[in-house]
Amino acid sequence: MIAIVSLLVIVFVSLVITRVATVALIATGLSRPLARFQARSAFTGVGFTTDEAERVVGHPVRRRIISILMLTGNAGIAAAMASIVLTFLNARGDVSLTPRVAVLAGGLFVLVWIATSSRVDRVATRVIGSALGRYTSLEARDVGGLLELESGYRVVELHVRPGDWLADRDLAGVDLFDEGVLVLGIRREHGRYLGAPRGDTVVRSGDTLVLYGRARLLEQLDARRAGIGGELAHVDAIAQHRRARDDTVDDGENVPESSRG
Repeated sequence: MIAIVSLLVIVFVSLVITRVATVALIATGLSRPLARFQARSAFTGVGFTTDEAERVVGHPVRRRIISILMLTGNAGIAAAMASIVLTFLNARGDVSLTPRVAVLAGGLFVLVWIATSSRVDRVATRVIGSALGRYTSLEARDVGGLLELESGYRVVELHVRPGDWLADRDLAGVDLFDEGVLVLGIRREHGRYLGAPRGDTVVRSGDTLVLYGRARLLEQLDARRAGIGGELAHVDAIAQHRRARDDTVDDGENVPESSRG
C-alpha cells in the first residue's frame, strides 16, 4: 500500500505544481485557458503549437516558469511510473490485487474531482495568487480576462513601415480612438519606449505601436497604406466601430437599468 500512497501523493503534488504555474502564467498576461494548457503541456512534456510556443519563449518570466515545469514534470512522471510498477509487482504478494486497485481508483477519483472542481479552482487561485503577490514580483491578475482578449479583442504590436497610413503622422491626426483602437505605447526604432503617448506624438517609420482593439480592425489597420485608399479605409473603420457599438447597446449592454424593459 505504501507504493499506492506514494503514487497518490505524487499526483497531488503534480496538480499543485501545475496550479501554481497556471496562476503565475496568468499574472504574466496569459488568459486562464491558455495558461492552464501551457502549464499542463510543459509539465507532461507534450509540447506546444508554434504560435503558443512563441508567446512563451519570447517572454523571460514565462520561459522561466515553463523551464521549471519541464524539470519537475520529468522527475514526477518517472516517480509515478516507479510507484505504479511497485504497486502491481509486489514480490511478496501479501495483499491481493483487488484492494490495491480499489484504493488506487478511489484516490485518483478524488484527485480528478479536485482538479476539475470550479469551487476548488476559485479558492486555490485566490490563495496561490495572494501568495505569489506577497512572495514574488508577479502581479496575480488575469490581464487577458480584464481586456476581454477571449472575446474578439487583441493587444498587438504593429510595425510601421515607410508608406504606411500611420507613418509620419501625429496620433491626434489619425484619430484611432474613433476606430475603436487604443494606442497603449510606442517603441521607437532605437529602443526608447513611450507609454500612453499623447495626441501630439508623431508616429515614425520604424516605430512599433502597441495597440488594443478588435482583432479585425487591427488587421485592417496593419495593411492600410497612405493615400486616398487609406483615408477611405479610415472612414470605413469608424463606421464599423460605430455599428459594433450600436449593436452592443441594442443587446442591452451599457444601458442604464432604468431604461431596460
